[in-house]
Amino acid sequence: MAAVPDDEGNSATPRPTAGPDYAERLARLESARWKQLLDVQAPYRRHVQRLRLGRTVDVGCGIGRNLESLDPGSVGVDHNPHSVQVARSRGLDAWTDEEFFADPVLSAPESFDGLLAAHLVEHLPADQILDVVQPYVSVLAPGGRAAFITPMERGYASDATHVRFSDFPVLIELCAQLGLEVRRTYSFPFPRWTGRLFTYNEFVVLATKPAA
Repeated sequence: MAAVPDDEGNSATPRPTAGPDYAERLARLESARWKQLLDVQAPYRRHVQRLRLGRTVDVGCGIGRNLESLDPGSVGVDHNPHSVQVARSRGLDAWTDEEFFADPVLSAPESFDGLLAAHLVEHLPADQILDVVQPYVSVLAPGGRAAFITPMERGYASDATHVRFSDFPVLIELCAQLGLEVRRTYSFPFPRWTGRLFTYNEFVVLATKPAA
């Protein structure tokens, strides 16, 4: 469940993001004919590949759009079982969060090279972010890389299930709370100012887990 935030960004009225309608919306948006004809996802696929995260746990994987671009052995996790089912139907290795942490092999400590949280943080109220993301840091190996990607202003406003605008300061603070060291911040695919005009411009923060 996502939630509508109060004035301090904490959870208030619950808003469902775990139902079949949400998974269907993701699939419908991705399969829009004009997006297929123009292959608008190509730059984003290449961007994920260039992150070189290695074997990655894709947290909040949805129906698997980014999971398809990650290294072999990568695993997607999502709280929406309907989205997970769609990802599996595409031949991807996806699990619900309950399934992931119930499997001692899947969730073995320090067993992943990378952690990806793309378009996840903005769906979480301030008082839930750490509870959701922290457990995945434990499966990230020392020296492993973490990537956080969130929408800018226009993209944030385009989805009613977004609950907290998560810009560079929010993501940098989150990394500090998770014990991760920020290495780079940048705007993708266009300069920062375009985020107020272009729906698909993104904040990107790259961090590493300190070596033991």
